[in-house]
Amino acid sequence: MTRKQKEIRQREAYLLDVARKMLMEQGFAGLSMDRLAEATEYSKGTIYQHFSTKEDLVAALAVQSIEHRRELFERARAFEGRARERMFAIGVADELFGRLHPQYYQAEMVIRLANLQDRADVQRRKLLRERDRQCAGWVREIIESAVADGDLALREPWTPQGLTTATFAVAVGTHLGLLNADPLFNECPTEHTCQLKRESLNMMFDGFGWRPLYSEWDYAATRLRVMETIFPEEWRVINDEP
Repeated sequence: MTRKQKEIRQREAYLLDVARKMLMEQGFAGLSMDRLAEATEYSKGTIYQHFSTKEDLVAALAVQSIEHRRELFERARAFEGRARERMFAIGVADELFGRLHPQYYQAEMVIRLANLQDRADVQRRKLLRERDRQCAGWVREIIESAVADGDLALREPWTPQGLTTATFAVAVGTHLGLLNADPLFNECPTEHTCQLKRESLNMMFDGFGWRPLYSEWDYAATRLRVMETIFPEEWRVINDEP
């Protein structure tokens, strides 16, 4: 990149950092181009060079978020093991993303709930769809390989695509419930979001009879192997947390 291109990219990254913080503190209604200009000391004209609308701005935040998660998913899918172990590795990747980038995850949930993509830039909308489909496609491929290997037998009307949708529904729904302090989640004895998602998904997979079952396999050892071989740097950061 030229020096000018680098400056533009750095400026956009800075604008997104400030906008994300504003979104988390004041909500979508509290985020505006005027307030962003005031907080960053850039003119509105400069901001509009990067983002065509407020909705386009939050779509850019969603793109930034999913790019981080996609990179972790891509590394996780290379884990060597049985299909359910590889699905477990994807779960570890999602857990790492939530723990290492909580503001990214929370901002993305706000954006998706508000369904703001329609007024975003065409290219950003396209990129969001592509990245969503890519991550979902990797999960579906693992499920299909489990069926092919004989570790999973899906009964009608269930299909690999249907189980993929159910998997994301449990993961995202659990995070949203805890994020919004839903009263239903307050009664749950599990305090940690990541553990709750992990236990919920493993109970669902056991219900489908996906082998090896959670009760008959040392998934703690699988988790350790995933951390050591796929995510050693992220594991170090988590271990250094107070």
